[in-house]
Amino acid sequence: MTTTTHRATPSTPRSRRRRRRGPAHADGPGRKGKGPLLGGLAAIAVLASVTALAVHGTPPETSATDSHDAPVAPTRSPSPPPTPDRSTKPSSSAEDDEQTDSKPSGMGDPSSPDASSSADIPPSGPGTFTTAAGESDTVGRGDRVLRYEVVVEDGLAQSPAEVARQVEGILADPRGWTADGESAFRRISGGTPDFVVRLATPSTVDKICGRYGLDTGGEVNCSVGKDVVVNLKRWVLATPVYADDVDAYRALIINHEVGHFLGHGHVTCPGAGKPAPAMMQQIKGLLGCTPNVWPYDTKGRLITGPAVP
Repeated sequence: MTTTTHRATPSTPRSRRRRRRGPAHADGPGRKGKGPLLGGLAAIAVLASVTALAVHGTPPETSATDSHDAPVAPTRSPSPPPTPDRSTKPSSSAEDDEQTDSKPSGMGDPSSPDASSSADIPPSGPGTFTTAAGESDTVGRGDRVLRYEVVVEDGLAQSPAEVARQVEGILADPRGWTADGESAFRRISGGTPDFVVRLATPSTVDKICGRYGLDTGGEVNCSVGKDVVVNLKRWVLATPVYADDVDAYRALIINHEVGHFLGHGHVTCPGAGKPAPAMMQQIKGLLGCTPNVWPYDTKGRLITGPAVP
């Protein structure tokens, strides 16, 4: 969300059926004592009615069904209450002529087995995870070093080691959250992490996020509590805008959801032709902005926009 996170409940199809309205029935033959003339007129009226029905047929029974195909459009979660808001610095947008390079550094090759086809996306998994071994160097100049783990749901084709390598590269990029001067990161594989990056099947993502009242609809990611939850479908397929650069979209997923963990909320496009903020729900459309997956530009300026209520 991003693929972020990322809350709307899909509308339920409703149906209603109109009662059948049969054709009007003419009165029976005229009463006795009215004479031949009236009887003849009645016969002509009956004959005309029968002729009309023969031409037009009996009106069919009608029904009306309201069918609404409204896909889930969940909103990624706000930051967990215990997490301090680290977005108090004045925000600024990139200039109109600022070009941002959305290609992450130190990322995996899209042609590697990690970037597989939709056929390699199981809809559900066991809900158990394997933690990537080892640890990384500390990146960033922040006073508080945030320790994180990378875990992958068991049974997936993606290896914990490769996913961890990509997450490390994203968080170490100078255009990432370390550019705020406050955030520093170090990956660990033991002890108590500050947050956990979880790559999971759509069903498992729904279960984890659903415990916090979020409806991810089998499609998107979320950030809840200490968990940065990445939907395998988005990790593998990205979105139409980033379909030819899946690695870039993976950077957007991590930057967006870790941004929530750091206390950043959703923003929208700051203006046509400007880079889309990483905290924008880009999966819903760019709204005139240009693709961008990084929180900061190459000059260290925060790429943001108007806050979303």
